[in-house]
Amino acid sequence: MAQKKYSIEISSDPNNLLTVEEFVNYFSKEIHLDEEQLQHLLLSITEATTNAIIHANKCDLDKKVDISVTDFDDRVTICVKDEGVGFNPEKVPNPTNPENLLKDSGRGIYLMRFYMDEVKYNITPTGTETILILYKSKNGGK
Repeated sequence: MAQKKYSIEISSDPNNLLTVEEFVNYFSKEIHLDEEQLQHLLLSITEATTNAIIHANKCDLDKKVDISVTDFDDRVTICVKDEGVGFNPEKVPNPTNPENLLKDSGRGIYLMRFYMDEVKYNITPTGTETILILYKSKNGGK
């Protein structure tokens, strides 16, 4: 079956997270996600976009964040691409460790890993791609 694709590009302004939320609500209706899957996807895409805007692009309005979504029969794949220099996800402290519990940041990667079936990173010369995969089937997903 032909896959559906959706995409949006925003400038690195945290106020654009509302636009991203509307985008997720729009395409999730078309690809028939249930309410729980929608909430997991919304949270994960928002976290990935927040990381791209704040940590990678440093809120530089000249830098963009591209979000592309591909709807397959069995899964949805989302790529959030920033224009930052990259990072090592393994070096991000675990927010569930006692010394990190009261920190006001550092939970995004943890939440994405918790709610998505797969989270991958592709560091490129022009930025980092955060790839989120959510399986649609009730049996294969979380």
